[in-house]
Amino acid sequence: MNWRDHITVDPEICHGRACITGTRVLVTTVLDNLAAGLDSQAIVESYPSLTPEAVRAAICYAAELAKERVLSFSGQGIQHEVQAGREPSSGSRCAVP
Repeated sequence: MNWRDHITVDPEICHGRACITGTRVLVTTVLDNLAAGLDSQAIVESYPSLTPEAVRAAICYAAELAKERVLSFSGQGIQHEVQAGREPSSGSRCAVP
């Protein structure tokens, strides 16, 4: 899946925040619902302008962003640092089933 087919960032729409293309539904809204335990079907029922593919695209978009961040966290007394200071992959493909 190419998330770019489903996600739009336009300064004229939702103050430039990432939205599902053709809607004013923010990607963060979709991700917040997933984090709260809703499944894709429940989100689509709550937001009829969305499709299951759009929900998967939101996950792919978030996965791509996570690859671009530097995160420092410690677990079990060990300090971890993850860094990927590269441009988003040109294909923007995601293997979400």
